[in-house]
Amino acid sequence: MSIKHCFFIYCCFIIFIINGCTKNDNPAAAIKPVAKAPVDTTITLPVNSVTLAGKGTATTGLIVAYLWSQVSGPAEASMVNEGSAVVTINGLIAGKYLFQFMVTDSKGLTGVDTVSVTVNQGKTVTLNLSPSNNPTEFNLGLLGSQDLSNPTSIEEPLCAWTINGVPVTLRDLLKFDLSSIPQNATILKADLYLYSDTIPKNGDLIHANFGADNSVLVQQAASAWDASTLNWFNQPAGLTSNQVIIPSTNQPFLNVDVNVTSIVSSMVNNNANYGFKLSVQNEVIYTSRIFCSSYYTDATRHPRIIITYK
Repeated sequence: MSIKHCFFIYCCFIIFIINGCTKNDNPAAAIKPVAKAPVDTTITLPVNSVTLAGKGTATTGLIVAYLWSQVSGPAEASMVNEGSAVVTINGLIAGKYLFQFMVTDSKGLTGVDTVSVTVNQGKTVTLNLSPSNNPTEFNLGLLGSQDLSNPTSIEEPLCAWTINGVPVTLRDLLKFDLSSIPQNATILKADLYLYSDTIPKNGDLIHANFGADNSVLVQQAASAWDASTLNWFNQPAGLTSNQVIIPSTNQPFLNVDVNVTSIVSSMVNNNANYGFKLSVQNEVIYTSRIFCSSYYTDATRHPRIIITYK
């Protein structure tokens, strides 16, 4: 046998040995998991929250963790359960947001996807209320130490006066039905319109407005009340935090337009519509501001509220 043949046989033997001692399985490279965010979504204010549900698929392991994060947007949003597949995002304002959804598998590999949320500015709505015979309007009265309340008075007499020498104090509670306004609405403007009674049944019976200081206090009633059981002695308190003062006047009659935006915002956003509480600011004898009530014969002079919101 020649040297050349011997060398060939030797090489074949070495290759055989190497092949026999080497594994044939070559593990495939690890594959990252796949994150799948939901489709892009759009909401319109006053809706200012959204729930997003993501999914994750692992090829070489199990999905062991999720994480939502905000990439961009007009303001920082608040996220609830951002460490789960389903996240709730609150506090959104008008504009476009981008959120990232990340999944992590049992091998520590991650996959990401993104979703955009567009928040459109809500349409502006105007609510104009001037009910007749409003069952949630109530005139509170105290004559001496006796209750003198009247739930169907044709006037809203706000005054401190006397009847046959006995002191009398009159206030008013006035509530409008605001249930059509969503609780998370933004109140852009709210105006309360009150109309002087030109033929007053209280006070000096001539002038609706009387007294050195007949300024009026407009407050948010602090608690619920029931017209069927209401009287002077169980009337709700008035909140001072957002009260409005109608300036004193020396005109005998004066219709007023009162900006009550902050009060209405509190009523709506805090689910606390207990109405307005009205009184002369200084309940000193012979002071009056007398307005028409919803029971007044001329419906154009009934109390009115106009609210613009979105």
